[in-house]
Amino acid sequence: MTTASGPLRIGFVGSGFIAHFHLRSMVGVRNVEIRGVWSPTEAHRDALAEAANARDLGPCRAHADLDALLAADDIDAIWILSPNDTRLDVMRRIAAAKDAGRTAVTAVACEKPLARTLAEAWEMLRLAAGAGLATGYLENQVFANAVTRGKEIIWRRAAAIAGRPYLARAAEEHSGPHEPWFWQGRRQGGGVLSDMMCHSVEVARYLLTEPGAPRDSLTLKTASATTRTLKWSRPAYTRQLEASMRGVDFANHPVEDFARGTLTLEDAEGNELVIEATTSWAFVGAGLRITLELLGPEYALEYSTLGSPLRLFISRAVQGGQGEDLVEKQNAEQGLMPILEDEEGIYGYTAENRHFVEAFRHGRRPELTFEDGVAVVEMLMGLYKSAETGRIVAFPDPDLESYVPLPAR
Repeated sequence: MTTASGPLRIGFVGSGFIAHFHLRSMVGVRNVEIRGVWSPTEAHRDALAEAANARDLGPCRAHADLDALLAADDIDAIWILSPNDTRLDVMRRIAAAKDAGRTAVTAVACEKPLARTLAEAWEMLRLAAGAGLATGYLENQVFANAVTRGKEIIWRRAAAIAGRPYLARAAEEHSGPHEPWFWQGRRQGGGVLSDMMCHSVEVARYLLTEPGAPRDSLTLKTASATTRTLKWSRPAYTRQLEASMRGVDFANHPVEDFARGTLTLEDAEGNELVIEATTSWAFVGAGLRITLELLGPEYALEYSTLGSPLRLFISRAVQGGQGEDLVEKQNAEQGLMPILEDEEGIYGYTAENRHFVEAFRHGRRPELTFEDGVAVVEMLMGLYKSAETGRIVAFPDPDLESYVPLPAR
């Protein structure tokens, strides 16, 4: 672990969309340097290193292989930002390098979800623990300013008087992922439930957890879910998807583009709590929409990322190229549209990275660790099993560790 007097020197594994999101957010983080990056595609890793250096976050080097990144003498921590099907192998190689004394890395953070299955998630945790590595689970929505501020106020002003909240609703919806591997069930681990409900269930659990209490102060009881393929199974959209996403055979290997799940939990006093989560790749609106609600006796909290105070109107007389300069997953360039002026901050990436950098620098346990990543995957597997069997899943379920969701089989 670095001393608190020096910056945390991070190496990125992965150089795709989410890696660039994290990189942009690091501009708002003190005491950090992005010193290295590795990914299989040379042009992509070179581009990320150049972007890091252009933002004065380096000096950053693009490494030819993962072993070279791990062996570098200027890397303290690794951010795993590569596709879901690569993360366990990356963790195995980090742990092996640590055990063999070939790396000075002391901490590892992993983007959501921690793994594709519960068996993989448990192995990620065991590898990190066995190698003596500090861990962080990168779930940005928990760190969004609106979420942390809203939770603080509602628990202090409302729950303290009227009683704890009992229902959290979370939804994340957009028109579909950027990269082909997200649409491939075996690589991604499923469809939209795996991709986005990991956000929803954890931010909802966070809102329901009393401030200062550990996550496991709430006991998971049951899961029920439904999944559907509503838009992308229609022939015209299947052809469109397969034409734009190389290697995707959606007609023969579909995944869900809509999921709805309900989790029940119990607090230490025996009060029943409910999480309702909805995710979709079939939403066509201004762009990515995240909505949250927290309800309790005599109060309610509401939040939507598309409720931006900054809006733009462009008439039909103005035509321009397509892009995502107003909001992620932007679907139009005309009309009245919200603008998210700081997506990295609004979605929580800046505060998230600030939190993990300082936790690792000072040797503190972060807000979220691989243990939380395992808990999230357990919730997802319960939801997938419920959707497949048409039954409510009760926890603990010993069969979940060997369970693989239907779209990933």
